[in-house]
Amino acid sequence: MGFGAMRICGPGILGWPDDRENALRVLRRAVELGVDLIDTAYAYGPEVSELLIAEALHPYPEGLVIATKGGVGRTPSGAWSRDGRPEHLREACEGSLRRLRLDRIDLYQLHGPDPSVPFEETVGELARLRDEGKIRYVGLSNVGVELLGRAQALVPVVSVQNRYSVADRSSDVVLDECERQRIAFLPWYPLAAGDLARANGALVRIAGAHDATPAQVALAWLLARSPVVVPIPGTSSIAHLEENVAALELELADDELAALS
Repeated sequence: MGFGAMRICGPGILGWPDDRENALRVLRRAVELGVDLIDTAYAYGPEVSELLIAEALHPYPEGLVIATKGGVGRTPSGAWSRDGRPEHLREACEGSLRRLRLDRIDLYQLHGPDPSVPFEETVGELARLRDEGKIRYVGLSNVGVELLGRAQALVPVVSVQNRYSVADRSSDVVLDECERQRIAFLPWYPLAAGDLARANGALVRIAGAHDATPAQVALAWLLARSPVVVPIPGTSSIAHLEENVAALELELADDELAALS
Protein backbone atom coordinates (compact mmCIF):
# COMPACT_ATOMS: atom_id res chain seq x y z
CA MET A 1 0.00 0.00 0.00
CA GLY A 2 1.37 3.37 -1.02
CA PHE A 3 0.34 6.87 0.02
CA GLY A 4 -0.79 9.53 -2.41
CA ALA A 5 0.45 12.90 -1.16
CA MET A 6 -1.84 15.12 -3.24
CA ARG A 7 -4.36 15.95 -0.52
CA ILE A 8 -1.90 17.19 2.05
CA CYS A 9 -1.89 20.52 0.18
CA GLY A 10 -4.38 23.35 0.55
CA PRO A 11 -7.92 23.45 -0.90
CA GLY A 12 -8.00 22.67 -4.60
CA ILE A 13 -4.53 21.10 -4.26
CA LEU A 14 -3.18 24.65 -4.18
CA GLY A 15 -0.94 26.30 -1.61
CA TRP A 16 -0.17 25.28 1.93
CA PRO A 17 -2.67 23.33 4.06
CA ASP A 18 -4.53 25.19 6.77
CA ASP A 19 -2.98 22.84 9.35
CA ARG A 20 0.61 22.32 8.28
CA GLU A 21 1.55 20.33 11.39
CA ASN A 22 -1.27 17.87 10.69
CA ALA A 23 0.06 17.29 7.18
CA LEU A 24 3.49 16.50 8.62
CA ARG A 25 1.94 14.12 11.16
CA VAL A 26 0.04 12.28 8.42
CA LEU A 27 3.22 11.72 6.42
CA ARG A 28 5.14 10.47 9.44
CA ARG A 29 2.27 8.20 10.49
CA ALA A 30 2.15 6.66 7.01
CA VAL A 31 5.77 5.55 7.35
CA GLU A 32 5.12 4.30 10.89
CA LEU A 33 2.34 2.11 9.50
CA GLY A 34 4.74 0.49 7.03
CA VAL A 35 3.99 2.50 3.89
CA ASP A 36 7.14 2.40 1.76
CA LEU A 37 5.98 4.29 -1.34
CA ILE A 38 4.92 7.94 -1.26
CA ASP A 39 3.60 9.32 -4.54
CA THR A 40 3.66 13.05 -5.22
CA ALA A 41 4.12 15.52 -8.08
CA TYR A 42 5.56 18.93 -8.81
CA ALA A 43 2.01 20.10 -9.65
CA TYR A 44 0.63 19.36 -6.17
CA GLY A 45 0.66 22.77 -4.57
CA PRO A 46 2.53 23.41 -6.85
CA GLU A 47 5.69 22.31 -5.03
CA VAL A 48 3.99 22.22 -1.62
CA SER A 49 3.56 18.44 -1.40
CA GLU A 50 7.21 17.78 -2.17
CA LEU A 51 8.36 20.39 0.36
CA LEU A 52 6.15 18.89 3.09
CA ILE A 53 7.46 15.38 2.37
CA ALA A 54 11.05 16.54 2.79
CA GLU A 55 10.21 18.50 5.94
CA ALA A 56 8.44 15.54 7.52
CA LEU A 57 10.65 12.64 6.47
CA HIS A 58 14.15 13.72 5.44
CA PRO A 59 16.55 12.05 5.97
CA TYR A 60 14.41 9.30 4.49
CA PRO A 61 14.23 5.87 6.12
CA GLU A 62 15.98 3.10 4.26
CA GLY A 63 13.63 1.44 1.81
CA LEU A 64 11.22 4.37 1.47
CA VAL A 65 10.55 5.15 -2.20
CA ILE A 66 9.64 8.73 -3.05
CA ALA A 67 7.94 8.84 -6.45
CA THR A 68 7.19 12.15 -8.09
CA LYS A 69 6.02 13.41 -11.48
CA GLY A 70 6.60 16.04 -14.10
CA GLY A 71 4.86 17.01 -17.31
CA VAL A 72 1.80 18.67 -15.78
CA GLY A 73 1.78 22.17 -14.34
CA ARG A 74 -0.76 24.61 -12.94
CA THR A 75 -2.00 27.84 -14.47
CA PRO A 76 -2.36 31.01 -12.33
CA SER A 77 -6.05 30.11 -11.88
CA GLY A 78 -5.14 26.63 -10.63
CA ALA A 79 -6.13 24.71 -13.75
CA TRP A 80 -4.08 21.65 -14.67
CA SER A 81 -2.02 22.00 -17.86
CA ARG A 82 0.04 19.43 -19.76
CA ASP A 83 3.62 20.39 -20.62
CA GLY A 84 5.71 17.67 -22.19
CA ARG A 85 8.47 19.88 -23.54
CA PRO A 86 11.89 18.39 -22.74
CA GLU A 87 13.10 21.65 -21.21
CA HIS A 88 10.09 21.78 -18.88
CA LEU A 89 10.60 18.17 -17.77
CA ARG A 90 14.25 18.83 -17.01
CA GLU A 91 13.41 21.96 -15.03
CA ALA A 92 10.64 20.15 -13.15
CA CYS A 93 12.88 17.17 -12.34
CA GLU A 94 15.74 19.33 -11.10
CA GLY A 95 13.29 21.34 -8.99
CA SER A 96 11.91 18.14 -7.47
CA LEU A 97 15.43 17.00 -6.61
CA ARG A 98 16.00 20.24 -4.69
CA ARG A 99 12.66 20.26 -2.92
CA LEU A 100 12.86 16.60 -1.93
CA ARG A 101 16.54 16.97 -0.90
CA LEU A 102 17.58 14.06 -3.08
CA ASP A 103 20.58 13.34 -5.27
CA ARG A 104 18.48 10.94 -7.34
CA ILE A 105 14.72 10.38 -7.56
CA ASP A 106 13.83 6.69 -7.19
CA LEU A 107 10.80 6.83 -9.50
CA TYR A 108 10.10 9.77 -11.80
CA GLN A 109 6.84 9.58 -13.71
CA LEU A 110 5.52 11.41 -16.73
CA HIS A 111 2.32 12.94 -15.33
CA GLY A 112 0.60 12.64 -18.69
CA PRO A 113 1.36 12.86 -22.41
CA ASP A 114 1.17 16.31 -23.97
CA PRO A 115 -0.67 16.16 -27.32
CA SER A 116 1.20 19.26 -28.51
CA VAL A 117 4.64 17.63 -28.08
CA PRO A 118 5.81 14.46 -29.86
CA PHE A 119 5.67 11.68 -27.30
CA GLU A 120 9.15 10.41 -28.19
CA GLU A 121 10.62 13.85 -27.47
CA THR A 122 9.07 13.85 -24.01
CA VAL A 123 10.12 10.30 -23.14
CA GLY A 124 13.53 10.86 -24.67
CA GLU A 125 14.20 13.53 -22.05
CA LEU A 126 13.23 11.09 -19.29
CA ALA A 127 15.74 8.64 -20.76
CA ARG A 128 18.44 11.32 -20.70
CA LEU A 129 17.65 12.23 -17.08
CA ARG A 130 17.96 8.55 -16.21
CA ASP A 131 21.27 8.22 -18.07
CA GLU A 132 22.56 11.25 -16.14
CA GLY A 133 21.71 9.59 -12.82
CA LYS A 134 19.08 12.14 -11.81
CA ILE A 135 16.35 9.51 -11.75
CA ARG A 136 16.64 5.80 -11.08
CA TYR A 137 13.47 4.47 -12.72
CA VAL A 138 10.95 5.86 -15.21
CA GLY A 139 7.19 5.57 -14.84
CA LEU A 140 4.23 6.74 -16.91
CA SER A 141 0.82 8.06 -15.96
CA ASN A 142 -2.44 8.34 -17.89
CA VAL A 143 -1.34 6.22 -20.85
CA GLY A 144 -2.68 3.33 -22.88
CA VAL A 145 -0.93 0.20 -24.08
CA GLU A 146 0.19 1.81 -27.34
CA LEU A 147 2.00 4.68 -25.62
CA LEU A 148 3.49 2.28 -23.08
CA GLY A 149 5.07 0.33 -25.93
CA ARG A 150 6.38 3.47 -27.61
CA ALA A 151 7.99 4.58 -24.36
CA GLN A 152 9.56 1.18 -23.79
CA ALA A 153 11.30 1.47 -27.15
CA LEU A 154 13.27 4.36 -25.62
CA VAL A 155 13.67 3.55 -21.91
CA PRO A 156 12.70 0.79 -19.46
CA VAL A 157 9.35 1.57 -17.80
CA VAL A 158 8.75 0.14 -14.32
CA SER A 159 5.31 1.55 -13.48
CA VAL A 160 2.07 2.89 -14.91
CA GLN A 161 -0.27 5.12 -12.93
CA ASN A 162 -3.80 5.35 -14.36
CA ARG A 163 -7.21 6.07 -12.90
CA TYR A 164 -8.66 2.73 -11.81
CA SER A 165 -11.02 1.47 -9.14
CA VAL A 166 -13.79 -1.00 -8.45
CA ALA A 167 -16.12 1.46 -10.23
CA ASP A 168 -13.79 2.47 -13.08
CA ARG A 169 -12.34 -0.40 -15.12
CA SER A 170 -11.39 1.72 -18.14
CA SER A 171 -7.72 0.71 -17.76
CA ASP A 172 -8.35 -3.04 -17.55
CA VAL A 173 -6.37 -3.66 -20.72
CA VAL A 174 -3.45 -1.56 -19.46
CA LEU A 175 -3.44 -3.36 -16.12
CA ASP A 176 -3.46 -6.74 -17.87
CA GLU A 177 -0.46 -5.66 -19.96
CA CYS A 178 1.35 -4.46 -16.84
CA GLU A 179 0.71 -7.81 -15.16
CA ARG A 180 1.98 -9.66 -18.24
CA GLN A 181 5.20 -7.63 -18.16
CA ARG A 182 5.46 -7.46 -14.34
CA ILE A 183 5.22 -3.66 -14.36
CA ALA A 184 3.82 -2.01 -11.24
CA PHE A 185 0.33 -0.53 -11.70
CA LEU A 186 -0.51 2.38 -9.39
CA PRO A 187 -4.25 3.14 -9.53
CA TRP A 188 -5.07 6.76 -8.80
CA TYR A 189 -8.49 7.70 -7.41
CA PRO A 190 -8.64 4.12 -6.07
CA LEU A 191 -11.62 4.72 -3.76
CA ALA A 192 -14.16 5.65 -6.44
CA ALA A 193 -17.07 3.27 -5.82
CA GLY A 194 -20.03 4.47 -7.89
CA ASP A 195 -23.29 2.54 -7.60
CA LEU A 196 -21.56 -0.25 -5.66
CA ALA A 197 -21.51 2.09 -2.64
CA ARG A 198 -25.28 2.61 -2.55
CA ALA A 199 -27.03 1.68 0.68
CA ASN A 200 -27.88 -1.75 -0.73
CA GLY A 201 -24.83 -2.05 -2.96
CA ALA A 202 -22.28 -4.84 -2.96
CA LEU A 203 -19.57 -2.77 -1.26
CA VAL A 204 -21.82 -1.94 1.67
CA ARG A 205 -23.06 -5.52 2.06
CA ILE A 206 -19.55 -6.98 1.94
CA ALA A 207 -18.20 -4.32 4.30
CA GLY A 208 -20.88 -5.20 6.83
CA ALA A 209 -19.96 -8.89 6.67
CA HIS A 210 -16.34 -8.05 7.51
CA ASP A 211 -16.98 -5.25 10.02
CA ALA A 212 -15.08 -3.05 7.58
CA THR A 213 -15.78 0.14 5.67
CA PRO A 214 -16.73 0.30 1.97
CA ALA A 215 -13.44 2.10 1.30
CA GLN A 216 -11.51 -0.80 2.82
CA VAL A 217 -13.41 -3.27 0.65
CA ALA A 218 -12.66 -1.16 -2.44
CA LEU A 219 -8.95 -1.26 -1.60
CA ALA A 220 -9.05 -4.98 -0.83
CA TRP A 221 -10.64 -5.58 -4.23
CA LEU A 222 -7.80 -3.69 -5.91
CA LEU A 223 -5.18 -5.67 -4.02
CA ALA A 224 -6.86 -8.92 -5.09
CA ARG A 225 -7.25 -7.77 -8.70
CA SER A 226 -3.58 -8.31 -9.60
CA PRO A 227 -0.26 -8.87 -7.84
CA VAL A 228 1.21 -5.81 -9.61
CA VAL A 229 -1.40 -3.39 -8.20
CA VAL A 230 -0.13 -0.87 -5.62
CA PRO A 231 -2.99 1.37 -4.46
CA ILE A 232 -1.98 4.91 -3.47
CA PRO A 233 -4.97 6.31 -1.56
CA GLY A 234 -4.43 9.82 -0.28
CA THR A 235 -5.89 11.66 2.67
CA SER A 236 -5.22 14.54 5.03
CA SER A 237 -6.64 12.58 7.98
CA ILE A 238 -4.69 10.20 10.20
CA ALA A 239 -7.88 8.27 10.95
CA HIS A 240 -8.55 7.70 7.24
CA LEU A 241 -4.90 6.84 6.66
CA GLU A 242 -5.03 4.15 9.34
CA GLU A 243 -8.31 2.85 7.90
CA ASN A 244 -6.83 2.62 4.42
CA VAL A 245 -3.69 0.77 5.52
CA ALA A 246 -5.80 -1.67 7.55
CA ALA A 247 -7.35 -2.83 4.27
CA LEU A 248 -4.16 -4.84 3.75
CA GLU A 249 -5.49 -7.31 6.32
CA LEU A 250 -8.89 -7.72 4.62
CA GLU A 251 -9.27 -10.87 2.52
CA LEU A 252 -12.31 -11.16 0.31
CA ALA A 253 -13.89 -14.51 -0.52
CA ASP A 254 -14.26 -15.65 -4.13
CA ASP A 255 -18.01 -14.99 -4.15
CA GLU A 256 -17.42 -11.48 -2.79
CA LEU A 257 -14.86 -10.74 -5.47
CA ALA A 258 -17.32 -12.04 -8.05
CA ALA A 259 -20.06 -9.78 -6.71
CA LEU A 260 -17.79 -6.77 -7.12
CA SER A 261 -16.56 -7.83 -10.55
